[in-house]
Amino acid sequence: MTGPLLVERTGYVETWTLNLPDSRNPISGADMIDAIVAAADRVNRDAAVRAVIVTGAGSAFSTGGNVKEMAERRGLFEGTADQQRTAYRDGIQRIPRALHACEVPLIAAINGPAVGAGCDLALMCDLRIATPTAFLAESFVKLGLIPGDGGAWFLPRAVGAARAAEMALTGDRVDAETALAWGLVSKVVPADRLLDEARALAGRIAANPPRAVRMAKKLLRQAQTHSLDSVLELSASLQGIAHQTQDHAEAVAAFLDRRDPVFTGA
Repeated sequence: MTGPLLVERTGYVETWTLNLPDSRNPISGADMIDAIVAAADRVNRDAAVRAVIVTGAGSAFSTGGNVKEMAERRGLFEGTADQQRTAYRDGIQRIPRALHACEVPLIAAINGPAVGAGCDLALMCDLRIATPTAFLAESFVKLGLIPGDGGAWFLPRAVGAARAAEMALTGDRVDAETALAWGLVSKVVPADRLLDEARALAGRIAANPPRAVRMAKKLLRQAQTHSLDSVLELSASLQGIAHQTQDHAEAVAAFLDRRDPVFTGA
C-alpha cells in the first residue's frame, strides 16, 4: 500500500497510519495535509465509522515539520513572512481545524517520538496511548519557532497552563511515564500490544450508540470554550434529539430485558 496516509477499516473502526517512515512521518507536506483533512471530512459523512486510530509507520509517530525542507526553504517553509503566514493558514493549520471538527472519536496510538507538530497531532486526538519508549515534545522553540499549528491551544487543555508553559518554553522531551502522570496519555503499553490496546479501546467506544457518541464528543468540544449556560442549552437540545433515536429505545429495552443491545445508528 502506498500514499502518505494509509486507511484501513475493520468493522466500525478505521486506522489511519502516517506512512512516511523514511522521514519519520512529517505532516507539513501538502499531500499529507490533504490526506488527513480528506479522511476527517469523509468519516464525518460516514455513519458506519464509529472510532478512528491514528498511528505512525516505522519507529516514529510523527516528528512534525520536515526539517530538511525548512533548511532548504521549500514547501510550507518558502517565501516571505507574509507568504509563510498564508502557507500556514492554507496548509498545516487545516489539520487542527479538520480534526477538531471531526465528529468521530480519535485515538492516538503513539508508537514513537511525537515531536513538534507531531506532538500537537497527538493532542488533537481525544484519547492517547503510548509505548514505553515513546515521548512527546513541544519542541518548536528548539528550532527558533513557535507552535504554528495550534499547539498553544491544545496543550494547556491537556496538561494545564503551567506544564504547557514548561513544555513549550523548554522544548524538553516528556517520556511516556511522565506523560501518563501528567495526563498527556491515558495508558502506556508494550510496543507489541499498542495497536491491540488501541483497537480494544476503539471497540469499547464503537459498542455504544454511534449518534450518541458523536453528540457526546461535540458537547465535550464545545465545553472547552463555552460558558456553562451555553453548554447546558446545547445539552438540552442534543438530549432532545438523543431521546428520539431508535438506538436510545433499543438501549433502554436491552437494559430492561437484561440483554446486549444492537445499535444501528438510527
